[in-house]
Amino acid sequence: MALIWALAVALLLAHGGYLWLVKGVVPDTDILALLPVEQRDPVLQQAFTHMVDAAQQRVIVLVGADDWEHARAAADAYSAVLAKHPALLQSGVQLSAQNQQDWLAPSQQMRLSLLTPAQQTALRTQPPQYWVDTALQQLYSPFSGPKLSAWQDDPFGLFSGWVQARAQETPVRPRDGYLFVEDKGRPYIMLLMNLRQPAFSMATQQALLPLLEQAGKAARQAAPAVELISAGVVLHAGAGSAQASREMSTIGIGSLLGVVLLMWLTFRSLRPIGLIVLSIGIGCLAAFSLCWMIFGQVHLLTLVFGASLIGVAQDYGIYFLCSRVFADQSLGSWQLLRRLLPGLALTLAAAVIGYIGLALTPFPGLRQMALFSVLGLVFAWLTVIFWFPTLLTAATLKSSPFASWVGRTRRHWPLLRLNRASALIALLFGIFALAGMMRLTVNDDIRSLQTPPKALLADQIKLGKLLDAPTPVQFYLVRGASAEQVLQREETLRQRLEPLIVKHVISGYQAMSNWTPSLQAQAANRALVTQALLAADGPLKTLAVQLGEGDGWVAQMRSRALSAAASANGGHDLTPAEFLKSAASEPSRHLWLGKVESAQGSVYASIVALRGLNNYGNLPTLKQAAEQLEGVSWVDKVSEISSVLGHYRQYMGWVLLGAYAAIYLLLFARYRSAAWRVLTPPAVASIATLALLGLLAQPLQLFHVLALMLILGLGVDYGIFLQEQGMQRDRFAWLTVSLSAASALLSFGLLALSATPPLHAFGFTMLIGIAIVWLIAPCFNQDLQPEKEEKNANKS
Repeated sequence: MALIWALAVALLLAHGGYLWLVKGVVPDTDILALLPVEQRDPVLQQAFTHMVDAAQQRVIVLVGADDWEHARAAADAYSAVLAKHPALLQSGVQLSAQNQQDWLAPSQQMRLSLLTPAQQTALRTQPPQYWVDTALQQLYSPFSGPKLSAWQDDPFGLFSGWVQARAQETPVRPRDGYLFVEDKGRPYIMLLMNLRQPAFSMATQQALLPLLEQAGKAARQAAPAVELISAGVVLHAGAGSAQASREMSTIGIGSLLGVVLLMWLTFRSLRPIGLIVLSIGIGCLAAFSLCWMIFGQVHLLTLVFGASLIGVAQDYGIYFLCSRVFADQSLGSWQLLRRLLPGLALTLAAAVIGYIGLALTPFPGLRQMALFSVLGLVFAWLTVIFWFPTLLTAATLKSSPFASWVGRTRRHWPLLRLNRASALIALLFGIFALAGMMRLTVNDDIRSLQTPPKALLADQIKLGKLLDAPTPVQFYLVRGASAEQVLQREETLRQRLEPLIVKHVISGYQAMSNWTPSLQAQAANRALVTQALLAADGPLKTLAVQLGEGDGWVAQMRSRALSAAASANGGHDLTPAEFLKSAASEPSRHLWLGKVESAQGSVYASIVALRGLNNYGNLPTLKQAAEQLEGVSWVDKVSEISSVLGHYRQYMGWVLLGAYAAIYLLLFARYRSAAWRVLTPPAVASIATLALLGLLAQPLQLFHVLALMLILGLGVDYGIFLQEQGMQRDRFAWLTVSLSAASALLSFGLLALSATPPLHAFGFTMLIGIAIVWLIAPCFNQDLQPEKEEKNANKS
């Protein structure tokens, strides 16, 4: 069996090497992949990916100074440093008067079809003289606004007004080849760069962050008082990687050294440490390899949850090692294994039952976690069964003074009895648990799991306010059977958003229909302009009289205006497809998804993004704006991901309760009326941990519940070891429990020191729960008799 198992492990190593070295696997990070297929919206997923992908590779730096010259000098110095690394960063193109004119060319050709809501209202309500006065002001006043074309092409300023309305979608303006924004008279030049390498690559982060620091120094040398504001996903990812590295070097190395020292003091040999690591490594490798074969992908959250295998799987090896130390030296390892097999099998069965409960949930993510955990535990357990007896003989391990001392400490624990002291302790614990549980709250908000550095967060907030940029995680998704239908539905939505701008719920919105109205709207605009301004007795005729022009001039002006309408009617309407070919579409390309595949077939889709969404209390109002609008849905990605985490927390809670019930039935088959003594310590520890969270005002999250699942797995192991000791009168079980608990506290409990909220929550729960289980588990072992233990201790 040992040789057969070696062959199986070799095959797993080969497959694992193929996955990691040849195929280059990357864990799935999409949290929506954890949802049931029927609950996942492919169009919504594409919309979010469309919004996020571009932002993920973008780095924005604002270079601010007291005056334009200093800001420009600093920006030139900053850009010069970045220009030396074109393989890493692609800088934004320099602006010129010519390419600015090129931006307007497609729209200018269709100027008669483009009107703002205010212009539409004015055309319907204002008298002819209003338009005559407007045209004269456009002709004679030097302050009538920018001249985008000849006066004869736009005498009433309609196209200029439409362009100015589009310009209001962002405070960014061009100047001297740069884009800039101004705040209280202080100019900020915007440097927009795109990463050529993946933002989440550590190599990218290690190359980019020092480069930005170097560019910042160059900018400060050019203008000492310069202000630099930086934002980008890569900056946050780099900060997270740096924090993880720091914690790895402190918490990780500290816990590893602690476990190694503990094992050395116990066994005075490095072989036990290697064997335990071997069993855990094979378990994790097998779990990953087989899950990849079955699912075709392994989610990152599965790997995070799978880390709990380290805590449970090590118990099997420690149990065998400790029994080898205290067992009769004349007893062979295979004979010892046969004696231990019932207890080992029971611990595996209890753990597997707990994890199989996850497979009964409707979430594919939980099913993947269940399979990963079960496979990992089974393979680690089989490694102990098939290899440990062969690799360990009676002469391999000797009892150390430390191991003997730990074994003797068991007699200092009191046993649970029906007396006043036990009743008083139970009453006090009940009061404590009730007080804490009543104060316990829940918080599934994904934002509570993130703690970006304060400087980065401050830069992100300030940059968002200066640029008035739309948020990529809250938007409207508009769908339709055709591009025309999508644009029409956008226009209906925009009518509901206009009052929200007046109420300062948002500062504005970005939509493709702002730039390319629906064909229906374009036709209506042309008809409105023709009727209100170009009629035979309309404002154009009156204007000619005041200018002293004749009928020929009127006919020429009408012909120039109607030429755009004629080309439009000839099949050259402004459409999203045509607009996206122009340079002007670059800032808006993320808004148009075009033709996408959905569960119901092909549909067209677009995004309406919101600006100035600073108060999350307004989210219900924005959601209400999309209600009863066909094809329009409100998307709040933060709320959606938080909802997924909330569902998982609830399901994990029910699975945890079901696991307690199923494990009790399993234990009852062997221990009968004493089964509750095995299960009560982890239950008490879990209740105490939840109560403490309530008293400390720490809201319950998914990672707390994941830790409670691990506390159940480890706590049941401790109870089974002690109960088996009580039945067989062996002394090694308390050493096993103590070593396992100490290792778990060092491996997981120290995560409570982490500054990363999920790891802190997991580690804090483990620290409290495992410590309580270790402290109270011996008190429930009724069968152990102190007199016999003392006699055995003296004999050893």
